[in-house]
Amino acid sequence: MSKFVDRPRYACALGGAIGTLRAIPRAVPIVHGSAGCGGNIANAINAGAGYIGGGYCGGYALPSSNVVERDIVFGGESRLREQIQSSLEIMDGDLFVVVTGCMVDMIGDDTIAIAAEFKNAEKPVIAVPTPSFKGNAFKGYELLFKGLIDKYIQPSSEKEPLSVNVLGIAPVQDVFWKGNLREIKRLLEKLGLKVNTFFGEGETLDNFKRAGQARLNIVASNTVGIDSAKHFEEVHNIPYIVTPFPIGALAGETFLKTVGTALNIDTTRINRVIAEEKKVYYDYMERIADIYNDVDLQRYAVVVGDSGYAPALTRFLSDELGWLTELAVVTDLLDEPQQETVRAQFSGLNSGLHPAVYFDSDASSVKKYLRNLWPPNRNSRYYDALNPAVVVGSSFERDLAQEFGCPLVPVTFPLTGRCVMGRAYAGFTGGISLTEDIITYLVMGR
Repeated sequence: MSKFVDRPRYACALGGAIGTLRAIPRAVPIVHGSAGCGGNIANAINAGAGYIGGGYCGGYALPSSNVVERDIVFGGESRLREQIQSSLEIMDGDLFVVVTGCMVDMIGDDTIAIAAEFKNAEKPVIAVPTPSFKGNAFKGYELLFKGLIDKYIQPSSEKEPLSVNVLGIAPVQDVFWKGNLREIKRLLEKLGLKVNTFFGEGETLDNFKRAGQARLNIVASNTVGIDSAKHFEEVHNIPYIVTPFPIGALAGETFLKTVGTALNIDTTRINRVIAEEKKVYYDYMERIADIYNDVDLQRYAVVVGDSGYAPALTRFLSDELGWLTELAVVTDLLDEPQQETVRAQFSGLNSGLHPAVYFDSDASSVKKYLRNLWPPNRNSRYYDALNPAVVVGSSFERDLAQEFGCPLVPVTFPLTGRCVMGRAYAGFTGGISLTEDIITYLVMGR
């Protein structure tokens, strides 16, 4: 029997597709779904992703068929046809993408065929079925990407030797996606690569069109983007590598070496880039050495996040800040092989620590796991308390942090208590930013 999920930590597949389209300038989503789907999703991803707003054509400006009972009974294809036509006339976009809610897929509306009727329109129209019963927001990201691979990215038999695409960082679900992509692109460009991140600063639909020319696809995630990369390889003959999401100097170094080795980049150049980054990184980190040691800022840690962030945060806290991560809860829905892949990322920490790892999306479960791991004091004469400690997770962990009397550092979706603009946690500069935020929460109010 399926488990009831208390306060889901992600949007549905439709929400993931809308969030991804929101990150593409001049791409216009057309929601074919029940009345209210678009508005509910707009509210969820706006607040949950650090108040990102509607973007170029999102939020309450989102075109939607808003099917009602009559359309469900007799079919909503005519309503969709009408909505596409009116959207083409009214909305100023360069790509129109029909994404679907649950109801219209359940009744069998052929959205792909309806979209194909507009093949001679001035602007391209494609359809990508994204009902929520196919998965969560990460699945929506994959479905949309695969649709663009099939119908929008232009085939190219010639590959640019030093051109790469970056996959695996899902806009909105990764609240810091734009800053993270900026940092990853900066690092890869220092290796001499031409980098396409699709959703980064200054990137447009042309980045999708030219993506078939890449020499390599880099999936910066243990789980997300791998299906898209496999499909990329099948359709456009572009191989891929998978590397964990990097936070900090140690993970940044591993990331650069992994990519550099895959592309046969000169080792001297790789090492030079790493040395340059470390010099800057540790110059900044030196600034906190006095306060860290003077007031003993080492902490126990509880980490709650998706399969990209949870291992990366755990490794950073353990191996770079010297913290004692006791519990890590991975919140996305994964099958057993995926869980084993992610679990392996928690092993081999330089600190020698072995945090307890659980896979559970239910917000209320984290408290249960922590109580089982660290039982409460029952008037024991000698009690080893989980103190001082810090919870690194989402806004949902606020109650947990209050109950255990420790600060909460909110860094994963949903983030309703932070405004996020250009912040990044990826790579070397991301490690500096994360340390800055963590120490700020610890010394706040002194």
